[in-house]
Amino acid sequence: MTGMIIHTGLIIRGTAMIEKRDWHSDPITNETMIDADYRNTQNVRRFFKTAIGDHFKFDRPFMAWMKSHRGSTMQDAVAEWQRREAAK
Repeated sequence: MTGMIIHTGLIIRGTAMIEKRDWHSDPITNETMIDADYRNTQNVRRFFKTAIGDHFKFDRPFMAWMKSHRGSTMQDAVAEWQRREAAK
């Protein structure tokens, strides 16, 4: 088994237990990993507005990038958003 969820909401992988992230309320930092449960929430929007500025906006291609880049960090996502904006 590569992983399983037990009744506590913890994910077990090997011998390590990883707490499932709540994208609505958990703190988000540059080092936060994008996981399989990633959601575009107001909490995520606040992170990007703080990291990038008030001009940050989600668009469909960027939201798709976020969903398809599990294992990337939020700093990677900031850099990707900035790369896309510079290319416009």
